[in-house]
Amino acid sequence: MYTVLLSGDSRYPIDRARLRRVVKRSLKEFGAKGEVSVSVKIGGDRMMRQLNNQYRKLDKSCNVLSFPTENLSGEGEEFKYPKKEAFPLGDVVISYPKAREQAVLENVFVDDVIEKLLIHGVKSLLGQHDD
Repeated sequence: MYTVLLSGDSRYPIDRARLRRVVKRSLKEFGAKGEVSVSVKIGGDRMMRQLNNQYRKLDKSCNVLSFPTENLSGEGEEFKYPKKEAFPLGDVVISYPKAREQAVLENVFVDDVIEKLLIHGVKSLLGQHDD
């Protein structure tokens, strides 16, 4: 079972049902096993710039960032996640303004670009990176 937690700035119209379907389909397609959860945040360029600067030391916005859950227990300790809850796989953060810019350049719908970015983000959470 896959759980998708969605949040977004109310300024940005997103198709929540579509995003949930995309995440669940991607998790299945890329081989996620067991009960996992993914958090998805759709926001603006200011937020993306702050995150990109904080975590990647790049003082600029970007279209998508992924933050996989790593060692939840601290250094060197074995952690057993409780079976009652879905394992938090990580977070995917998408810039709506960057997705809109990309959609204009590609002459496609913003939702289509967000879907591609989301698939890319989920793939990154699972450790599968594009070259």
